[in-house]
Amino acid sequence: MENTNTNCCGSQWKEKNDVFKVLTFFLLITTIFMVFKTITAYKESAFVGLEGQSTITFTGKGEVFAIADVATFNFSVVEISSTVAKAQEDSAKKINAIMGYLKEQGIEEKDIKTANYNVYPKYEWRRDTVCEGGFCSDGKNVLVGYEASQTITVKVRDTEKSGTLLTGVGELGASNISGLTFSVDDEEASKREARKLAIEDAQNKAKELAKDLDVKLVRIVSFNESGDFPVYAYDKEVSMGMGGAEAVPPQIPVGENQIISNVSITYQIK
Repeated sequence: MENTNTNCCGSQWKEKNDVFKVLTFFLLITTIFMVFKTITAYKESAFVGLEGQSTITFTGKGEVFAIADVATFNFSVVEISSTVAKAQEDSAKKINAIMGYLKEQGIEEKDIKTANYNVYPKYEWRRDTVCEGGFCSDGKNVLVGYEASQTITVKVRDTEKSGTLLTGVGELGASNISGLTFSVDDEEASKREARKLAIEDAQNKAKELAKDLDVKLVRIVSFNESGDFPVYAYDKEVSMGMGGAEAVPPQIPVGENQIISNVSITYQIK
């Protein structure tokens, strides 16, 4: 009787042990599978845009032509006198007269700024025989006065007035007028428009090639803008006659400014 009970208990324990082994094995396999899936998912997310992914890159170009609505030029006044104070005074009189004229013509104070201001001694080489301490030279530098110079940058928002303003500034004593350039005041808007056209160009190329290759554009994985830049219309230098008959305002063609944007877009494909 005892042997029968012992055999029965042993059989039940063995069955339970077998079930436990099966469950343990099943849990182990499940755990390994989940770990593998987790690692795979992490690798896929960590390497988006890198290895293990088919990509293709397209470039696009956008051009915008905008009528220049702002002109900029520089003028300088240079005065030489026997003293610093006199040179500065003479220069200031001409500068003030020109500033007053510009404001009368509708140029706002914010559009007039000093680009440079200098005062320095003026020397001349005198070819006289001079002997000092037993040494004789062919000549020497002689102080003849002081030079005061001031350069002003002017922004003109009514480009049709450019020629008249250049003439007026010259007649009031400007020593030099130069650097006339034309630009677009709201340049950022033109840059955005050029960028938009460049993106559309790249996207159209992508759609056409995807159709030809029978692939699907999944998503954009990278975007690069290699730079947008304006090509300005300009006149290098304007020289105005000083004195004599009244100067005739020059004809200043404004023209168009070209703004270019280049982009590249990389797509994931499948």
